[in-house]
This record gives sequence, C-alpha cells and structure tokens, in this order.
Amino acid sequence: MRVRSFFLGALAAALSALPVASAAQPQDESPALQTITVDHGVELHYLERGTGTPVVFVHGSLSFGGYWSDQIGPFSEHYRVIAYSRRYNFPNTNPIRPGYSAIVDADDLAELIKKLGLGKVHVVGHSYGALAALFLAVRHPELVRTLVLAEAPAVSLLGHLPGGRAATGKAILADIQTRMVKPMKEAFQRGDREAGVRAFMAYVFNDSQAWDKMSESSRQETLKNAREWDAMMTTGELFPELDPQAVRRIEAPVLLLSGEKSYSFLKPIDEELERLLPRARRIIVPGTTHQMWLEQPAVCRQAVLDLWRNLTAGPPARSRSTPPSPAGHYGGRAPQLLSRDRRRAPARSPSPESRERSARSARGGCRTP
Repeated sequence: MRVRSFFLGALAAALSALPVASAAQPQDESPALQTITVDHGVELHYLERGTGTPVVFVHGSLSFGGYWSDQIGPFSEHYRVIAYSRRYNFPNTNPIRPGYSAIVDADDLAELIKKLGLGKVHVVGHSYGALAALFLAVRHPELVRTLVLAEAPAVSLLGHLPGGRAATGKAILADIQTRMVKPMKEAFQRGDREAGVRAFMAYVFNDSQAWDKMSESSRQETLKNAREWDAMMTTGELFPELDPQAVRRIEAPVLLLSGEKSYSFLKPIDEELERLLPRARRIIVPGTTHQMWLEQPAVCRQAVLDLWRNLTAGPPARSRSTPPSPAGHYGGRAPQLLSRDRRRAPARSPSPESRERSARSARGGCRTP
C-alpha cells in the first residue's frame, strides 16, 4: 500500500537522521513504532527517540505522524521526542465515534502524555495539530511547558476580532463557513469523500480546479488520509469554538510560526493569537507557505531551539533604553521572549532535499489547515 510505503519511508528517513550512538544510546538501539491506548480503547501509534525533556509533535490534517520524520533525529539529540498519529490518521484504524474535533484530539493528547508519564511537555503542532495543542493548553494547562504553533486554524477567533478588524473577521468567517465548511459537510454526509476534499482544496488554494490539477496518484493518497473528515464532517466539528478569554489565560510561552506566503485566511488568526496570548512571540518564515516545516526545516527548528534555550538560560539583561534587535533578524543571538514580540526569521536557501520534500507535499495534497 502506497501510504504504508510512505510511512516506512518517513520512518527510514528519521532513522537515518539520528545522531551517532553514544553510551546513553547503544548502537543497536533503534526507535520502533509503538502503540498506546487512550480514551475508550482508542489506539494511537507513535515513535519515540532520545532522552531528556519531552517534546510531542502533533501533525495536521491530511497527514500523520511521519510528517515530522526530518525533525525526529535532530531534536532527539537533546530531547525525548514523541511523534504520534492522531486517532483517525494512518496507521491508526480506530472505529469512528461521534463528536470528533480538535477538542477530542486535545484530550487524546493529554491521555498520551499522562500514560507515558511525560509530565510537562513541549508541544509542537502544525496546522490542525496546532489547534489541538491550543485546546490542550486551555483544557490541560498543567501538562504544557511551551507551545509551538504553526498556523493553527482557530477559525472561531475571526468572529471576535476587536475594533476596526471586527467586520473583516466576521466576513472571512462567513466565507469559510459558506465556501469551505458547508460544501465539505454536504459531500461527506452523502459519503462523497472526493467531493469533500475537492471543496477544501478549491478554497485553500483559491482555485476551483486545484483538485483536478493533482496527479491521480496524489489524489488517491490524499483521499486515504482524509478519514478524519469522515468523522468530523458527519457527527463532529471541523472548527470548534475557542474562547478568546481562555486563550488569554494560557500562561505557557508560545512561539507562533507563520508562512510568509501562506493561505490568506490564516494571517488574521495568527495576528489575533499573537494579540491574545500573554507570552507569545511570532516569527514569519520568509518565502514559505503553510508548509514552512517542510520548506525551511532548519529555520523552523532553530527558532524552536532558541525559544527553549532562552527559557533555560533566562532572558538576557536589557535596559529600557536598549531596543530589541530589528524586526526581520535574530540580531546575532536568540531573541528574548517578549510579549507579542513579532520577528521575521532570517531567510536561508532551502536544500535540494527540502525543495523536493516540499514539492512532494504539494503534489500529495498535504497542505493542510
């Protein structure tokens, strides 16, 4: 099966990127795909590597835990890394239950953290996985050390934008509901998965022919990874309500990663999260789309490591008269964790390997909100 082959390929890539074995990591030790049972017998597959402070990676829609294969090795040099697949994503085969949404994902994640005895963790989420991470911080704050959110589709926030942005936010929210969510629901409720994914692709790419422009093999792979929407769009909810005041109460430090060329409807959401979160820093990754983790993996990784190292070392002293480094640059050192400290990551030329991964992702329809 092509999906299984892709998973095994992602796993092999993760293994090849692992550091040279040390005394703490014997040479014959290799990470194995494991399972853990959470709520009501739901089984989650996950990969674990490394020791130290735990880091949990959460993938987005039309994806699975293998999305993070290029990050497992580098992060596991200094951290205990867990990358898992959400309940209806490959290779999980859980029966569909009613009421599925990012809230359920957050509770699944909380159970995984507790059952693995991880304590407080760093959570790195992409897209819908970032939305699940947000709900984790709201519902289970005692489990969260830091959050890294790559464009969480917290769509409900668009209905609560302040001042002069209110009308624009409500208009975008209505457009999402009318041109994306409604046709997706109608299609999935009549059992037409392809029409549902077609509606999604047409909206996010702003191209009614986006689905038809994909190769047949890419369309088939995308359909196989859309099982979560069979649950969400029939008895669940794609974009559950996120209380802005609950977001304000998140005390964990948060790094927001935004793609410079990402989907237009995600920009005001990231801007509002930056405004609401009391300990947030936002970095715009130059030249990237929603798939910034595939297009600029080293830049994204360095931004995350800078955040964690800064927390460990404590913020460098800076007098009131000393301005922060200019927006758009790191200024030669890790940026301070400042409330709503917006910075643009330094551009780096992507490697041929990362360009190919990004191209494969686009062909496979994996650009996910």
